[in-house]
Amino acid sequence: MTVIRDHEARRSETGGGVMTTFASPTQGGASRSVWRVEAKAGVAGPRHDFDREQVWTWLTGTAAVELGDERFDVRPGDTVIMPAHTARQVTAGAEAGYTAVVTAPAGARALAADGGDAFGVPPWIA
Repeated sequence: MTVIRDHEARRSETGGGVMTTFASPTQGGASRSVWRVEAKAGVAGPRHDFDREQVWTWLTGTAAVELGDERFDVRPGDTVIMPAHTARQVTAGAEAGYTAVVTAPAGARALAADGGDAFGVPPWIA
C-alpha cells in the first residue's frame, strides 16, 4: 500500500489555476491519476480534447462545461463524464471560480481540439 501525504502532493500552476496531483503513475505508482483543479474566477481553460475518458466532480463554485456541441452549467455535487475524443472547454464561474476533483487513466494525453496530438501527457496526470 502506498500513502501519499498531503504535503507530498504535486502542484502544477497554469494561468487559469492550480492542479494538485493526489495520485498518478509517478506519484504513488497508481494506474489512474487523481487531481484537484482550483480554477480562478472567470477563467476559460483552452478548448482541447483527451484520448481517454475523464470524470470531473465539482466541490465548490460553478462552471460552464462545453462538451462537443453541448453546454452544461455545473455546481457543487455535479459530476461530468467527459468521453475521450470529444472536444471540451471549462469556464469557471465569474464570482468565485471552482474546485473540482478529476480522475483519468494513467497516461491520458491532452489533444488539440481537432484531435491532433499536440500537448502530450499533462504534468498533473503523469
